[in-house]
Amino acid sequence: MKTTPDTIVQMSEYLGLKNLSQKHTEYIRQAHEKQLGLREFLEMVLREEAIRKRECAIRYRIKESRLPRPYKLLSDFDFGFQPKLRKSLVMDLATMEFIKHQESLLWIGDCGTGKSHIAQALGLIACEQGYKVLYTTCAALINDLNNGVFEKNLPKRLRRYVNPDLLIIDEMDHDRLELQVTKEAHLLFKVVDERYQLNRSLIFTTNVEENAWAEYLGDPVSTRAILDRIFHHAVKIEIHGPSYR
Repeated sequence: MKTTPDTIVQMSEYLGLKNLSQKHTEYIRQAHEKQLGLREFLEMVLREEAIRKRECAIRYRIKESRLPRPYKLLSDFDFGFQPKLRKSLVMDLATMEFIKHQESLLWIGDCGTGKSHIAQALGLIACEQGYKVLYTTCAALINDLNNGVFEKNLPKRLRRYVNPDLLIIDEMDHDRLELQVTKEAHLLFKVVDERYQLNRSLIFTTNVEENAWAEYLGDPVSTRAILDRIFHHAVKIEIHGPSYR
């Protein structure tokens, strides 16, 4: 059977090889120019397909992560502005070894010191390295779960926060508007506890000191249980310094 360019496009699209369907003519030209053997030609085509598939998967994971735009990059963080924060520590965390070791990160510090920037940048790196990530603020998480109680679909909403390899809970702050929605500390406990039982990593950022969590969440018992689980397998990093804002 004679193979035509249209046949190659149709078969490539059927197999999901979109890159090949679009660039097969260019691949054939390169093969002639470089005098590639069959094995080399096949390796070139498969390599390009693998690269495209990986890039598409990264874009999908980043989209599903709900990381805020514009995306924060670790290379954009000014470590010189926060000299008390060890750059070597952050670079070690960027290897994602803490996820492999089933550890969590607790960032505590003053407002505007870059906690959220680093947390979001680490989330982006995790997406690039193949991990499923979900970003939320503390207020949004509790508000969403409160809605789940009223709409009687709490288990489904809980799974959204429990299933990812890495959950980022950002901005537990001294904010009056947030305090109005944090009525149910036990809902936050459910998320933290289920992830703790499954050994799944968490990044938590807050400017609320440990001794003030109970007041913020309004439930001393649940708060103690949350702290126990967060601190058990967590690296605690404090950032105290000038504000970027």
